[in-house]
Amino acid sequence: MSIPANLPLRNDLKGEEPYGAPQLDVPVCLNVNENPYPPAPDVVDTIAERVREIAPTLNRYPDREHIALRKAFSDYLSKESGTRLAVEQLWAANGSNEIMLQLFQAFGGPGRKALSFTPTYSMYPEYARDTFTEWVTVPRNDDFTINMDAAIEAIKTVKPAMVLVTSPNNPTGTPLPMDQTKALLAACEQADVDGADEGVHPILVVDEAYVEFRTPGVPSAVSLVNEHPNLAVSRTMSKAFAYAGARVGYIAADQGIIDSMRIVRMPYHLSAVTQAAALAALEHTDEQLSTVAHLRETREATAEWLSSLTYKGRNITVAHSESNFVYFGTFDDRDFIFNELLKRGVLIRDVGPEGWLRVCMGTDEEMATFRSAFLEVLELAQKA
Repeated sequence: MSIPANLPLRNDLKGEEPYGAPQLDVPVCLNVNENPYPPAPDVVDTIAERVREIAPTLNRYPDREHIALRKAFSDYLSKESGTRLAVEQLWAANGSNEIMLQLFQAFGGPGRKALSFTPTYSMYPEYARDTFTEWVTVPRNDDFTINMDAAIEAIKTVKPAMVLVTSPNNPTGTPLPMDQTKALLAACEQADVDGADEGVHPILVVDEAYVEFRTPGVPSAVSLVNEHPNLAVSRTMSKAFAYAGARVGYIAADQGIIDSMRIVRMPYHLSAVTQAAALAALEHTDEQLSTVAHLRETREATAEWLSSLTYKGRNITVAHSESNFVYFGTFDDRDFIFNELLKRGVLIRDVGPEGWLRVCMGTDEEMATFRSAFLEVLELAQKA
């Protein structure tokens, strides 16, 4: 970072660093929760074909309402979550990051508050900062579940415009049970919003970036959208769909929430190439999600293995995860373990509360390398 002092950077941005996990050229990269398996050759062929089809039209602006893509998401969610939504209840953007930013732009701002439960996704406070929204948090329980009594009380007293919950949670992998989702919705439907007119109530945003990795049969919050106009469920194609490089996120919500986001979206925000690539992947939903079950099994095996290890006379604690990563700790020397793994070509993530580490699921070969390297590092740490 090199920002000259004579530039009129916003005062509240002075000293800030750009968000992002380390991007390092290492043999085993297990730090950004990607699906490690690339798209199949027939999927790649379809992507190339769809982009080639629209290439002659790139002199024209794309469909700014991306109707075809919203219809495709409706079909996908009907199959995946058992809920049919209208096109007007769906919206897409360049990754779920842009979805979240649009929500903050539409419902946050000066005099407004957003409430969440820590530890959680580290970008949320940056969305709040960038939109001049006050960021308020309530600590989670020791096992990273939400303290429901404290959460409901905070919704009443803080009077936020938005309540954000991540399920499965990042960085911990903790799921939000359906009964707790409904309880938070009920609290939002009764609460006031500071700085808003009488009769205005908070929206509940459930971030389901990792939801496809949940235990089969567990319902998604999408199943509640048709019943609750103050619910918004964010999704992404970056994780289970193995499409992180395409940058496609989407949201399911009442039309009122979608139309609010349409007010703040940039003109033609979703390129014709992005739309074509997303539609191509959705033509191959089964192939794109074919590795999810194996990654789920890898997660369970990794959690069990880590739980069997000891560190300085105590068992390593592994948080219950329904995502494609495992959160484990606690270590007195987290930085030492992180750096020693990195020396061995394995990059994981040191994120969240002090002492905890996160590893996302890689290929079988990558996970074998992680286990071997971690045992070496753990032995060194025990002697330190």
